[in-house]
Amino acid sequence: MRTYLQKFDYWFIHFVRHWSMPFARFAMFVIFFWFGILKILGDSPANPMVADLLQATMPSMSWEVFIILFSIYEMLIGIAFIIPRFERLAIALLIPHMIMTTLPLIFLTGLTWQGFLVPTLEGQYIIKNLVIIALAMGIAAHLHPIAKDKNSRHN
Repeated sequence: MRTYLQKFDYWFIHFVRHWSMPFARFAMFVIFFWFGILKILGDSPANPMVADLLQATMPSMSWEVFIILFSIYEMLIGIAFIIPRFERLAIALLIPHMIMTTLPLIFLTGLTWQGFLVPTLEGQYIIKNLVIIALAMGIAAHLHPIAKDKNSRHN
């Protein structure tokens, strides 16, 4: 006879297995679309750090053009995560985004580190991207491999 704890455990695991991927995709949409909109509206607390990084890495590009392009890029990542069968595109777009958003840890050390291995709040904000990467990996792990074309020949 199963105990109430075992029944709850079974129910909970089944519930999480059923809803984890839709929720993961929705969470990625919310994070990237929302943060992208905040940047384009000029309301993102990350904008000053983004501006400093732009100045350190691409000083010839105008802030006004860059922030619009970067915002649209982030919103596109979010939209791609929420549309079924667009997860591969979302992950492909996410890779350069994660690289770019990690650069302040290297180029803006005064802003991102308060001491050796002691990040500032901005540094913690960047380091938490490891969770986003892990979530994207989890989403990718649930994708079905692209089917091989039956008419193609492989040596």
